Amino acid sequence: MSDLLSRLLDTRAWLMADGATGTTLFNMGLSSGDSPEIWNTDHPDRVATLYQGAVDAGSDIFLTNSFGGTAARLKLHDAQDRVFELNEAAAGIGREVADKAGRDVVVAGSMGPTGEIMEPMGSLTYKGAVEMFHEQAEGLKAGGADVLWVETISAAEEYKAAAEAARLAEMPWCGTMSFDTAGRTMMGLTSADMATMVDGLAHKPLAYGANCGVGASDLLRTALGFRASGVEIPIIAKGNAGIPKYVDGHIHYDGTPDLMAQYAVLARDCGARIIGGCCGTQTEHLRRMRKALEDTPPGPAPTLDKIAATLGAFSSDSDGTDGAGPTRARTSRRRARG
Repeated sequence: MSDLLSRLLDTRAWLMADGATGTTLFNMGLSSGDSPEIWNTDHPDRVATLYQGAVDAGSDIFLTNSFGGTAARLKLHDAQDRVFELNEAAAGIGREVADKAGRDVVVAGSMGPTGEIMEPMGSLTYKGAVEMFHEQAEGLKAGGADVLWVETISAAEEYKAAAEAARLAEMPWCGTMSFDTAGRTMMGLTSADMATMVDGLAHKPLAYGANCGVGASDLLRTALGFRASGVEIPIIAKGNAGIPKYVDGHIHYDGTPDLMAQYAVLARDCGARIIGGCCGTQTEHLRRMRKALEDTPPGPAPTLDKIAATLGAFSSDSDGTDGAGPTRARTSRRRARG
């Protein structure tokens, strides 16, 4: 299989990824508690609209509607026997959208966490995680995904299991973790820990980094941590569009398109080569991000003070790489609105 993402990384200074999958599908009518993956067969037209929105907004990469496509997650919807089918459909719809784009667009097969806790704290074995990710990977490969995209992982062993699954499927891959607990993943990894782990993998990702998490400020501090590690693998930054708030019974993200445009430029200057959005990031955010990246000359790596002044305060005083334990930030969580 031709490795489109590697070719693009070799010739482009940066690439823009897509935005939110869940937020967009909820806006299309997906109900809370329903499986987005089942829409790949029940409502393929809506999934195609999701992908097309990212392409039209300027994304070079979009993720497939398969985040919860492992047997462990699909079991919650009595669809654990449909892993291959639903993942193949997710990638197949994406392949059709990308092939008619008129330019190179990468179809990235999304692989989210299994939702189970790895041994010894939980019951999921490394072998079991590899088998689940491999089953999903084969479906995405059959559907025409260019690359596998592991995302929102918290545990090192689960990340390694996904890497092994990508190797077994003979697929290139990328992988991000979510740093949402005072600069660490839920299982305690810092940006430095992740960089060391990734650099030691036999089947290394084409790019690695962070997605989701607390907010854009925290994610960029994590990106600076990756940069400081010295690991020479392209960095991914895929931050949320602000902070989630409940408005009229629904989750709303307060990050404006202007704010996300500023985030995109800062992400590039932090060293990220692949820049996108996560929860709350809609097509208008992506359009503004693309324009800002094209119109704003590269600058030096921003200071933490500049990031906070532009995007809002950090959620904690430390990202953990200085050896400090988790502490809440003393500063206000009031956010700049661009």
